[in-house]
Amino acid sequence: MSFSKALTDAAARVQARLDAALADREELPVVHAMRYAVQGGKRLRGFLVLESARLHGIVPEAAVSAAASIEALHAYSLVHDDMPCMDDDDLRRGLPTVHRKWDECTAVLAGDALQTLAFELLADPALGPAEVRIRLVETLAKASGAEGMVLGQALDIAAETAAVPLTLEQITHLQAGKTGALICWSAEAGAILGQADTGPLRRYATALGLAFQIADDILDVEGDADKAGKRLQKDAEAGKATFVSLLGLEGAKARARALVEEAEAALAPYGPEAGTLIEAARFVISRES
Repeated sequence: MSFSKALTDAAARVQARLDAALADREELPVVHAMRYAVQGGKRLRGFLVLESARLHGIVPEAAVSAAASIEALHAYSLVHDDMPCMDDDDLRRGLPTVHRKWDECTAVLAGDALQTLAFELLADPALGPAEVRIRLVETLAKASGAEGMVLGQALDIAAETAAVPLTLEQITHLQAGKTGALICWSAEAGAILGQADTGPLRRYATALGLAFQIADDILDVEGDADKAGKRLQKDAEAGKATFVSLLGLEGAKARARALVEEAEAALAPYGPEAGTLIEAARFVISRES
């Protein structure tokens, strides 16, 4: 299956699972905001879960709750990241952000509820025996908390008021948490479901996550705001150090290409079966949103 077809298929499966998870809940603004927040997006993280699971002989129906889980958690992070106390954004995926469409209290609660929904989904017996589900919960908690995404966000906030701009090493560490940690979990989830070695997929996703962030920095400089569905050039306006500001535009593009090559090399143990994941890595640095 081609990458574009696999990504579209994964997006549909994930959306259906999220819709089912949010059905039959009390019709409150917070629930409407949750449903709104999980609509759209590339679903790259959910795709990585399903595709890494396929590499280990796990059918989509047995992995989709994990794919929906990471998308719910990612949506929570975006809802909170868009708020005035964080990035203060008015648009997400071309639509008003949750706190603009409703209010800040609803956005906080919707984000909180999406985070807990992620772990509720990981309790689904379809994901396998209890020890597998516990490992998924444990690793996602670490990837999303103060050892992962939240750590990266905290470092990012601290950098805004730092006396000197971050170094390349510091930015790499920051982004390994803020962006990379959830991407790594997504790719490793399939190996966890298959009770297999996570090493090759961890190496793949580590390179992929950094390439993804470099591509974001490049898009912030030369992207199209309409295609991106959000405000661009925020980092330059804020005077923040980025991969582009430190490496230059061409240097950043070269680094992203090198990381894709690293990601591809990490998949060698899987042979031709990893072709779709290789396409995904190439997509990451060629995307327009």
